[in-house]
Amino acid sequence: MNKEDFGFLKELVEIPSPSGYEQPAQRVITKQLESVADSLQTDVMGNLIARLKSSPGPRVMLAGHCDEIGFMVQFVDDRGFIYFGAIGGVDPHLSPGQRVLIHTKDGDVPGVIGKKAIHLIEPKDRDTVIKLKQQFIDIGCSSREEVEKLIRIGDPVTFAVGVQKLQGDRVTSRAFDDKMGAFIVAEVMKRIKQSPAECRCDFYAVSTVQEEIGLRGGATSSYGVDPDVGIVVEVTHATDYPDVEQSAIGRVELGKGPVIARGANINPVLFELITDTARQQNIPIQVIGVPRATGTDANVMQLSRGGVATALLGIPLRYMHTPVETLSLSDLEAAIALLTAVVLRIDENSSFIPR
Repeated sequence: MNKEDFGFLKELVEIPSPSGYEQPAQRVITKQLESVADSLQTDVMGNLIARLKSSPGPRVMLAGHCDEIGFMVQFVDDRGFIYFGAIGGVDPHLSPGQRVLIHTKDGDVPGVIGKKAIHLIEPKDRDTVIKLKQQFIDIGCSSREEVEKLIRIGDPVTFAVGVQKLQGDRVTSRAFDDKMGAFIVAEVMKRIKQSPAECRCDFYAVSTVQEEIGLRGGATSSYGVDPDVGIVVEVTHATDYPDVEQSAIGRVELGKGPVIARGANINPVLFELITDTARQQNIPIQVIGVPRATGTDANVMQLSRGGVATALLGIPLRYMHTPVETLSLSDLEAAIALLTAVVLRIDENSSFIPR
């Protein structure tokens, strides 16, 4: 991945955007696409919808959600300790002892999620998970009045970590789920715009919101765009590290290419188009079977209005919903190349009705 693209990915992943507070991430994507898209709009939910209107072919929508898991300030006690609730699927095992940032209208306020020292915990209680409602943030204040000069109830909170390179092309960060999906969708639009091949479909690149709390932006944006064809770009569980049961998910490895889902949530004609394109372009892919609805925006997209020919492309991710999510940059690059080639193959003669 070149320096410019990595800079975009890093900026997008590191900027805070818990579900319901996605505007900072959407501004980053807007900056990237405002000179590329023929039209760019934000709907009332906060979804960012970029369009390349290039032909009377079918409406094709690529979607990745830009929201991340996090916390929300809910209560401040008289000693200045801040109690919080989860935004999305936060594992209470992980939060004690972590550094966090509280995102306020006046800027970020650093804090820590406090934890009783092991010396003070009874041996029988040392393996007990501290419930999230019992955890608190310490920002260094000594009273509720001090805290309330800095923060407001409802302010969002994220882990205070960003993108870090590991060995090879592996990188780690919070919030790759799924800001790297929104990144891929934006990069595909750039590639299509630059391609010497004609785009023969009405193409939409959408950064959706509030996926982590119920696929909400995916539902409303799909209804609004009313696509004929939709491809959702998400993370998927890698199974190439200890204690993960491959037989329950499939063989999914970092660096072996994007993962194409197959099952009831996936249009079979579109699945074959994607896999055939990968073969033609010599792009490595992996396939997993999903026997029921996926827990992604592909679920609501498929069921929008009269139905949408839907596919799901996943990027292998280790340690999902932790501050150390880990992936391979080569999988992102392969996904961008594959989706660009797929979109350029769709025209007014394409049919996705199963036969």
